Formats: sequence, structure tokens, C-alpha cells
Amino acid sequence: MKMKALAVALVLAACNAPYAAMAQSIDAPSLKEGDSWTYADTVEKGPSGWTQTHDELTIQRVTDSHIYFTAKQAGSAQNGHEAITDSDWGRTREFDGNEVVVNRPLAFPLTAGKHWEVQYTEPHPNPRLSSETWTTKYKVVGFEDVTVPAGTFHALKIEAEGQWRGELASMNTVVQAAQASPGTTTMVTQAHRVIPQAVAGQTYKAFWYVPEVGRWVKSVEEYYGSNGVRNERYTAELEAYKRSAQ
Repeated sequence: MKMKALAVALVLAACNAPYAAMAQSIDAPSLKEGDSWTYADTVEKGPSGWTQTHDELTIQRVTDSHIYFTAKQAGSAQNGHEAITDSDWGRTREFDGNEVVVNRPLAFPLTAGKHWEVQYTEPHPNPRLSSETWTTKYKVVGFEDVTVPAGTFHALKIEAEGQWRGELASMNTVVQAAQASPGTTTMVTQAHRVIPQAVAGQTYKAFWYVPEVGRWVKSVEEYYGSNGVRNERYTAELEAYKRSAQ
């Protein structure tokens, strides 16, 4: 009877193993000064615009709430520019005196199925818009293998889909044209007022996070216009990394 009970227990454990793996919880990495990551960053705009750079991020210091780092072109002798991000690599901006989270690719601890949302409204993001609201819903999908220049990694994939909605600002436009007739030239001025109207589009993001790397090894961000056509895509693929002894 004892052997039979043991066999049953082993079978049940084997059946539950996939669920235990899915329930794995990943805490925030212990980042230290000197940790660095080099990415091949590709920017695609419109049907033909394409550029690529190789950029290196290096940790300067880490506090309980923020990561201070420098970013520069890989191999450059320049110091690069210094930046700050939240402890989960999220990005915060200030609107009307209030700090607002505008991007949060990771939300530790990470577990398969976990989800979170980022929403914010930016007043007057450009001269054409009086406001723009972004809503992004993130979800931890699960582990999968991904290959980048630095190698093949078993990564935890996070996907995010969202919407952006903008309000076109009202404005007056003036068009002048010259009408010529024998012996005279007449200037014709036409004034046109743009009535406020709403515009909208979609976004898609994906991040492949690897715990031992301490950051994602690949990321993709896509932005679509109101006609459903992709306007921009940003891709980052890890080329090399260095972690301090943990």
C-alpha cells in the first residue's frame, strides 16, 4: 500500500509540475553599479524609413525607488547622457506639476498571467493636438525561447496592447493666392477654421525578460494610426551584457 501511495503521489506531482512552473514568481533583480547592456536599436518609420544604432546602458547607482544610468553609443569614448528610471524600468513624466507613470514594461514580482494597466493624458503634446490619452494593458504571457545577437535565452514574455486617443486643437489657417488678369493682380485671402475632432490609434508592445540578464533581451513597440496602418516600430535586441557578481 505504501508503494502504491508513493506511485500515486509521484504521478500527481508530475501532473502538477507544469502548473508549478507557470506559477513561478520572479522578483526584481539585484542591480549594481557597473552592470551594463548593449542593444542593437532599430527604428522604422513609415514605409521606407529605417535606422539602426548600437547603444550601451550602464548602471551608475541604484536606490530603493530609482535606477540611475548612462546611455551612449557603444564603443564611444564620450560619457553619454545620464538618465533616471523607476526601479522596474518604468518611466515617469510630469504633467501640470504631477508625476505620472507613462510606461511600465515590468511589474515585479512577475508571474504568468499577471496583468496591469498604465493610463495617462498628456495636455498639448504637440501644436496639432490639445490633448492625448494613452491606455496600455500589460500581461505576462509565459516563458518562450528567443534568439538575439547575444544568444538564445529562455525568456518571460510580456505583451501589451493599447489605444491612444487625441483631440485635434481648433485653429485658424489662412491661404493667400494671387489672381492675375490683364493689367491687374488681385490677392485673394481665404480663412479656414479647423473644428476640434477626435483621432485615435492602436499600440502593441512586447518584452522578453530574462532574470539572469537583469533586463529584457528583446523589445518591440509598434504604433498604428487611425487608419490601422503602422506608423512606427522600435526594436531592441541584446548584443552583450555584463552583470556584477551577485
